[in-house]
Amino acid sequence: MPLPELVPIAREPGYHTDRIGRYAGGQFYAAIHGAHRDDDHPSDPDRERVRWYAYLHLFDVDGRHCRSDISLVATAPYLRGELGEHAEACLAGLLDQLPERRYGDIAIQLFRVVHDGVTFGLIDESDAEWGDRVELYPDRLGFTEPWDGLYST
Repeated sequence: MPLPELVPIAREPGYHTDRIGRYAGGQFYAAIHGAHRDDDHPSDPDRERVRWYAYLHLFDVDGRHCRSDISLVATAPYLRGELGEHAEACLAGLLDQLPERRYGDIAIQLFRVVHDGVTFGLIDESDAEWGDRVELYPDRLGFTEPWDGLYST
């Protein structure tokens, strides 16, 4: 089964895809996630260079990427305590912009945004060895056949 034009992403409350759905202008994917910059190759065993972002990707009703609002929350090994509360407040502020917001499954096209040296997007990583697949960055959620919206980490 080839890569679909619209990749379904199922909402799983309490997990990685908890804050996705639709709003008056289309569809959205919102999350908080830690990432290293794309060119940050040396080992970081103490996680000192993990950059934590709150982000909101917006798509039109047909699943085309419209824009991304991405905020660096902190650079820290883990997002705990006050930092975690601050990240949740940042994300809540982004989500509060969405009129008629309702959570649920979405279906979106591939997209790529580089912000602050970090790649965000739904990217085709198909190859001969693993077949057709896409990866959501920086979350590192993988989507494959049967294209039912479920992911692997």
